[in-house]
Amino acid sequence: MEEEMRNAEGERGRVCGTWDPGPAVRCPRHGQPLELFCRTESHCVCSVCTMRECRLQEQALPPGAQLRASLEVTQQQATQAEGQLLELQKQRSQIQNSACVLASWVSGKFSSLLQALEMQHTAALRSIEVAKTRVLAQAQDEEQRLRGHLEAVAHHGCRIRELLEQVDEQTFLQESQLLQPPGPLGPLNPLQWDEDQQLGDLKQLLSRLCGLLLEEGCHPGTPAKPVDLGPMEAPGPLAPVPSTVCPLRRKLWQNYRNLTFDPISANRYFYLSHEDQQVKHCRQSQGPGRPGRFELWQVQCTQSFQAGRHYWEVRASDHSVTLGVSYPQLSRCRVGPHTDNIGRGPCSWGLCVQGDSLQAWHNGQAQRLPGVSGRLLGMDLDLASGCLTFYSLEPQTQPLYTFHALFNQPLTPVFWLLEGRTLTLCHQPGAVFPLGPQEGVLS
Repeated sequence: MEEEMRNAEGERGRVCGTWDPGPAVRCPRHGQPLELFCRTESHCVCSVCTMRECRLQEQALPPGAQLRASLEVTQQQATQAEGQLLELQKQRSQIQNSACVLASWVSGKFSSLLQALEMQHTAALRSIEVAKTRVLAQAQDEEQRLRGHLEAVAHHGCRIRELLEQVDEQTFLQESQLLQPPGPLGPLNPLQWDEDQQLGDLKQLLSRLCGLLLEEGCHPGTPAKPVDLGPMEAPGPLAPVPSTVCPLRRKLWQNYRNLTFDPISANRYFYLSHEDQQVKHCRQSQGPGRPGRFELWQVQCTQSFQAGRHYWEVRASDHSVTLGVSYPQLSRCRVGPHTDNIGRGPCSWGLCVQGDSLQAWHNGQAQRLPGVSGRLLGMDLDLASGCLTFYSLEPQTQPLYTFHALFNQPLTPVFWLLEGRTLTLCHQPGAVFPLGPQEGVLS
């Protein structure tokens, strides 16, 4: 056996040659220097590998090949590490953005829920106070009836005692015949106070409020599905909206309302045209101030809504406009440094369209949103579920922001325009033309 190994070693020396590599990388299997190179396997081997395992043709490892092979391995590892580092940075950025969006969404949900709870709290206390006042008034009327009957009975008893003390029989007989007793008292009228009715209505409304927090389809991670509108031209300022639309927009059209601007409310720098469907903010005053005009750069619609679901669309000539709805008590006067008051208080909700972003305003608080490229916007007001949703309609229909509230008063569309801007209320043939406030509130 020793003779065979010596012969193999001699044969290997003649074929591969020998050289002193100096301090070398060692074989992970046998611990020997990697002094040979296998052309078939394309990697370095030690002398033990050639004797026991490698049956392939070998050649002597040239000077420097060992270091070049090691350099190639380290370069591959560096490339792999850089790729993994880029992937890690990408995932970290995605997680940060997702966490930011999620936190904003949760804050918005809880903010809307707290606002709705506060409104319901006030409404519930007011309802209890109204019911208490009505019942106490009923109790007061009943008390006056009973006291009046007691007075009549006391007076009748007093008169009887006076007649019994009368000594003149003729007078006694005459006056006793005229004396009439008080009428029957009658049963006590029960007071109309029902605690279960008060709490029952409150429980139903609170149940609706709890549903707002986890409303289906409002998860921030659910992207808007791109919708292909097909080749079509954008409608002109007063042209009807195109007939080829995506399913979401067509569904919204089921509640489409044709609206008009209210000339009485228009700021004195606003010019209304096209049968009050278009408003423009001009440099020159369009008339003197009069009662009912907004001192702010605002105008509202003639129509208002108190129940049901309603949808309308608006085309803006440029950014720096605000769309919204408000209760009737929205102030017409300018208070503070702002040129608008849509969303600045608790009685209005608005979406401010800026050049690079959007801002959803309510009760003086703003929620910053990404900007949109289109100038065609839609508003969907669902009073039954307490939702006001703004949509961007170009280049595709996608929701921008949804307010949640318990709307307990009529809502009127209201708008703010920067100087030089134009807003147009888009009309759809066949859509419902709702009544104005002077004709009744649309339900």
